[in-house]
Amino acid sequence: MSKKTLIEKLARLFPVKARLSQAEVRQGLGFVVRDGMAGQAMASLTGSAFLVAYALHLGASNAVIGVLAAIPHLSQLFQIPAIYLVEKIKNRRAISVVVLMTGRFSWLCIAAAPFLFSRAATLLILVGGLLTASVMAAVSNCAWNSWIHELVPTHELGAFFGKRFSLATGTGVVVSMAGAFFIDHYAAAWFGDQQYGYPVLFTAGFLMGVLSVYFIARIPEPRMSPPTGSVVQSILQPFREENFRNLIKFMGAWNFAVYLATPFFSVYMLKQLGMDLASVIGLIVIGRIVNIFFLRLWGSFSDRVSNTSVLSVSGPLCLLCILAWTFTTLPDKHFLTLPLLVVLHIVMGVAMAGVTLSTGNIGFKLAPKGKATSYLASLNFINAVAAGVAPLIAGQFADFFVDRKLAWTLTWSSANRTISLDVLNIQQWDFLFVLAFLVGLYALHRLSFVREVGEVKEKIVVYELFSVLGREVRDFATVGGLRNIATLLRFESGKIHHADTPSDTEDPPAA
Repeated sequence: MSKKTLIEKLARLFPVKARLSQAEVRQGLGFVVRDGMAGQAMASLTGSAFLVAYALHLGASNAVIGVLAAIPHLSQLFQIPAIYLVEKIKNRRAISVVVLMTGRFSWLCIAAAPFLFSRAATLLILVGGLLTASVMAAVSNCAWNSWIHELVPTHELGAFFGKRFSLATGTGVVVSMAGAFFIDHYAAAWFGDQQYGYPVLFTAGFLMGVLSVYFIARIPEPRMSPPTGSVVQSILQPFREENFRNLIKFMGAWNFAVYLATPFFSVYMLKQLGMDLASVIGLIVIGRIVNIFFLRLWGSFSDRVSNTSVLSVSGPLCLLCILAWTFTTLPDKHFLTLPLLVVLHIVMGVAMAGVTLSTGNIGFKLAPKGKATSYLASLNFINAVAAGVAPLIAGQFADFFVDRKLAWTLTWSSANRTISLDVLNIQQWDFLFVLAFLVGLYALHRLSFVREVGEVKEKIVVYELFSVLGREVRDFATVGGLRNIATLLRFESGKIHHADTPSDTEDPPAA
């Protein structure tokens, strides 16, 4: 089959419309939400703590863990050549469906590997399979970002993605708990070795990925705007615009800071603190439940004020949480370690809800209509480099700092006894947490140069946040409030399952 014939066949399978009706838009937004839920189910089963624990079972070093954390981000560099593919074919839905489906099959290969090969070979297949799936997802993201940018009304970005993120996160919570329960209670009994339980999760993740592709195939696509110049000019144009260039600098520094630390939280708990997988997943679930509640809250704020205003509050809170991880050992586990971890996951859930939503929406908001493909691909290019290089560096640093320590001890001596108190004790992973905190401070400095319509001062955001939170708590505490919540849940369920129903509130990463 020739290339021209293939493109024509894809055009018939996935038609593009010059103009979408309001009903088609609402129906499409419903499928975007469903895709988010199925995609998050897949991500929960094939990533997060499960991927780290499986790699550790296979004997992965800190450097290999860093590589696994870097691959999904560095693969986003393929969005740049994907711009040419999108501009050439001009059918973003077809591109997304074909490349995503191709990438999903990598997880079947990963799932079969431990039953056929040695642990060392299985680890290599895991790295290769993750690379293939990530590259395909990157190509899809290039098409997806432009497509959804034109589908979602600008004034609904915060509310819509807040709903999508919250429902997706709720799905991830349930799936993660079920996966952890299976690994801890059934995997070893069924297969004789706990490591053989992970392929079951990966297979289930593949099935969820197929379901996600099905929903993507149902989303209608408006016709692309004609390009205003060459592909090279399109790629360079965002870097010439001062405000978007400031956004790129902030996002690059912020992603570098966050991914110096966050990919290794699970490793830290599993190896340094000696926690079991169920406990680690339990803490992650706590953070996600809090995340669900605050996603909607931050989403409404970002629509009423601005994404930069939300980031000016949630960003520092996120950095303080990263720094506070250094106090979970002083120098070893202590009686406050578990309570501190619970508090950190709760506060991190609040902060990351605002950070995730705002950093995902701000690029959509500042990218000009009709030029979203190049603007968002350029932004994602910088994000990918920063978020990909950071864990590679962190993995090497973790091995370098294994036998190194920076301590500050206060000592009180008397004739009868000597009392010593560890005020500061930084070792191995702690150095990464401190470094991430310092780089994050620089990123927040760069945020101050980004201009967005609707910006307000941090004090106003904090005041509004606590006002709304207080009302939510009071409403929840009353019988009438519980009745309203039940009504709201039924209404949201109706919108999800009957996507053509009009609503008043109808991503990063979409695929």
